[in-house]
Amino acid sequence: MIVGLIIACEVAFWVLAAAGLAFRYVFRMPRLGLALLLCEPLPEAVLFAVTAVDLKNGAEPDWRHGLAAVCIGFTVGLGHSTVKWADARIAHRFAGGPPPVRPPRYGRARAVHEWKVAGRWTVSALVAVALLQAAAWYVGGDGGTDSLRAWQLRMLWVIGINLVIALSYTLFPKSEPPEEAKTEPKTEAAG
Repeated sequence: MIVGLIIACEVAFWVLAAAGLAFRYVFRMPRLGLALLLCEPLPEAVLFAVTAVDLKNGAEPDWRHGLAAVCIGFTVGLGHSTVKWADARIAHRFAGGPPPVRPPRYGRARAVHEWKVAGRWTVSALVAVALLQAAAWYVGGDGGTDSLRAWQLRMLWVIGINLVIALSYTLFPKSEPPEEAKTEPKTEAAG
């Protein structure tokens, strides 16, 4: 049941995002579109409540409960930036908005961008770790919490990988290529 609910909540996230953006830009109903976008956390709240009830009713914590916590964490940490990314593209395509801003490619600006990305992923993983810890405490010492601990370890890996990526852009920034001198194409002399 939990896996089906996770899939339904992820589908609901994207359906709400698509409907909100469609009403906002395609149908020119920005208030209704905003209302739909503000409903984005509801599927995750349902997932959280159902997972808690499932554990309260004596279900043995397993990978499904861990995956539910991870999905909630990722929606908290990455949901807003994902909707913002899609919003910029839809506004440009359907509402005459400015072209979406591309991330910087070189130097310090790229490093700052990568640290912001790492921060969002870190928030996602930390929310998941906290939910997993709360579930472990909720179940108590009697329940098997090994699968929840395994998910916590995976989230620490997510944090570590993102920090290494951001650090690499800081320590080894990509330099902007020098502008090549524009030369006239050479023509061969007839002769």
